[in-house]
Amino acid sequence: MKLRKLLKEAAEIAEPFRVSKGEGFRLKDFDPGNTNGLKDKEKARETLENGVKLLAHMQEKLYAQDRWALLVIFQAMDAAGKDGAIKHVMSGVNPQGCDVHSFKAPSAEELDHDYLWRAHKAVPERGRIGIFNRSYYEELLVVRVHQELLSAQKLPEALVTKEIWEERYADINAFERYLSRNGVVIRKFFLHVSKKEQKKRFLARLENPAKNWKFSMNDVKERSYWKDYQEAYEEMIRNTASKHAPWYVIPADNKWFTRVAVAAVIIDALHELDLKFPSVDKKMKKELDEVREALLHRED
Repeated sequence: MKLRKLLKEAAEIAEPFRVSKGEGFRLKDFDPGNTNGLKDKEKARETLENGVKLLAHMQEKLYAQDRWALLVIFQAMDAAGKDGAIKHVMSGVNPQGCDVHSFKAPSAEELDHDYLWRAHKAVPERGRIGIFNRSYYEELLVVRVHQELLSAQKLPEALVTKEIWEERYADINAFERYLSRNGVVIRKFFLHVSKKEQKKRFLARLENPAKNWKFSMNDVKERSYWKDYQEAYEEMIRNTASKHAPWYVIPADNKWFTRVAVAAVIIDALHELDLKFPSVDKKMKKELDEVREALLHRED
């Protein structure tokens, strides 16, 4: 009964933030401060703790069944709380069944390949959860806002046209369709933080010596492109949201709610797979019985 309640609760938390059809999507329709009616931080903490335990159990089944993989993608403006969400939500998951990849500026080797190459290499294998802390979507965000970065990608001039962004939407949609047809479940998060809250977090990093390392002048520089990034995110979600690879626009002004919502989405995604521990056939059962008897009669 408790399990059904937790699964129902996860589905109810996740659903309002799901975007599986991009047509008509507007970022302004999503409030960064929304907590979906959840106002009690203690209740949120309890919900997250229960979610983490359930997620650990579901991940064990995912690993044992070895049929599906789960790819979780995080995109956000600086200081939206990606690292914290990953840390808290995945805290109970067995490290052997989970990989986190943080995609920084591409290396020289990566620039000599297509932009999906490095991401495709990191797609999780069956039975595992893969987390992309930023991803190939940066090609539709930072590269679009700073289009001078295209020159570093060594593309033939004839291919850099005004249609390049539409072509990349099409490429990514095809890539995600391909992955989903091969058993990779995709869930994509945009942690939606307000400009006011971002400023507050930047100042907190500056005032706390233990958090100084998180800050750089580049953060302030990118903040000046806020409007450009918001437009890029809106168009990206509008053009790449799909039923098999939905976006979740998660309110990020309240970290305690962000983490609850992210956990709820992942739990809901795994629940849809109807995961089970592999059954043992008669031959294997007989072998296990023989092993049990041998162990019981050994003297050591």
